[in-house]
Amino acid sequence: MLIFDVWGLCMKIKFWLVLFLVCLLSFAAKAQYAAQNDAMYLATLKSVINYKIDDEENLKNVEALRSNQYFLQDLSKMMAKLSNRRTKNSVNSKVYKILINAGKDIYKELN
Repeated sequence: MLIFDVWGLCMKIKFWLVLFLVCLLSFAAKAQYAAQNDAMYLATLKSVINYKIDDEENLKNVEALRSNQYFLQDLSKMMAKLSNRRTKNSVNSKVYKILINAGKDIYKELN
């Protein structure tokens, strides 16, 4: 009788352990999927920006900005506020969300 109780307890432990592992893996898969989507939206955004910068209408103005020292100083100050580290810096997270949303909108529009 004691053998059956131990066997039943082992089966219950195995069941809960497997259930826990399945849940853990599903969360990891969802996180990986979200990260891949974010990367896809950022890549789309970058490609479209590069394409539009080289547009005839924009190229002249972009070249003028590249030689404008005041703009370059302002741009340098703005870029100094950003970091590629995964911190909870509010500026980083706000800019990241803006970029992801813009990339997502463009992706949906063009796809």
